[in-house]
Amino acid sequence: MTPLESELFKRHPQNPLLTREDWPYPVNAVFNPGAAVVDGETVVLARVEALTGISHLTVARSANGIDDWSVASEPLLAPAEGVESEEWGFEDPRCVRVDELDCWVITCTAYGPAGPAVFLATTKDFRSVERRGIIKRPEDKNAALLSERVGGKWILFHRPMTAFGDSHGEILLSRSTDLQSWSSPEQVLQPRRGAWWDSLRIGIGPPPLKTERGWLMIYHGVKETVSGSIYRVGLALLDLEEPTRLLGRTPGWVFGPLAQNEREGDVPNTVFPCGLVHDQASGEVRLYYGAADTSICLASAQLDDLLDAVSSAAP
Repeated sequence: MTPLESELFKRHPQNPLLTREDWPYPVNAVFNPGAAVVDGETVVLARVEALTGISHLTVARSANGIDDWSVASEPLLAPAEGVESEEWGFEDPRCVRVDELDCWVITCTAYGPAGPAVFLATTKDFRSVERRGIIKRPEDKNAALLSERVGGKWILFHRPMTAFGDSHGEILLSRSTDLQSWSSPEQVLQPRRGAWWDSLRIGIGPPPLKTERGWLMIYHGVKETVSGSIYRVGLALLDLEEPTRLLGRTPGWVFGPLAQNEREGDVPNTVFPCGLVHDQASGEVRLYYGAADTSICLASAQLDDLLDAVSSAAP
């Protein structure tokens, strides 16, 4: 078994699925996409870095989620003129279907002179978008919403860049009744001390997936080395009724940068997942991720295998 075959997630042989050459206008890179299935069609909401260095979000669609992509000619979400909080762009979207609201909720990073902030928008079809605005002020990022309320409140996972305990790079959650006013952050998951693969900082990947065993969280972890940072992927399982309660966490990473296009690019040695599609019929989990901040790729696993791995791990 080769290293590329030994991980829990298996890369699609057609990777990278999308690169800057697929875009209908000149860009530097496409990466870190949110993902959804709308009317049987796979939609990815890609972070697109323009030749200015500023990012916006653009939709690409595919009948099978693998090839024959149709890329929108204009961004779905781009900086509005005169709005300082988004002056430097939108980054790293996460998309979740919320049945109570009958729409998709997009959380992303709005970047301006004050720093990164959490921005929320909604859409029915990924063809138009309703801006809800900043919901977590700088510095805060890596935000994802649960698909339904817990205890009557919406749950937002995010990463404020302020000190809670001994860490500046942990996953926290806040609660809200209206998606506008949020409670003080509560601890969920922290980087591990020392030489661990997720010792420098961690951040949520796609919105957690509700399963019978708990909320399945896919997260990225970063380790600093003498030659730079390495971004890898791990799993955690959270209690359905109290998502601050950790039920399990894989000790090792389940996916890391091994392919050439993941090890070479604008940010080398990086796999950064923001999008997840779960096929209930087959049990397949499709993970859409940015490779080296340069292209969009796909890796897949069976949900039962992921749950078995994280359920058997100690919190």
